[in-house]
Amino acid sequence: MEIENKSRKSQQGLVLSDKMEKTVVVGVTRRVEHPLYKKYIRRTKKFLAHNDLLECGVGDLVRIEETRPLSRRKRWIVKEVIRRAN
Repeated sequence: MEIENKSRKSQQGLVLSDKMEKTVVVGVTRRVEHPLYKKYIRRTKKFLAHNDLLECGVGDLVRIEETRPLSRRKRWIVKEVIRRAN
């Protein structure tokens, strides 16, 4: 039985690259309101996530969770694959 840790941050995004060993690049998109023009714009941030089981590929929608630092830029792990790419 897996224990849920409520204090860890969780986000979902699309896998943009899987060319590294056991690492994927996940793009998380959010909508923010422009402070002056009040128009909503999309902002995308890239996260490196640990993919130990090599379970996801480019285009998959995944949920990532915050964890201890695994390398210089890798602080997230792939928790689950929500939807596979075609």
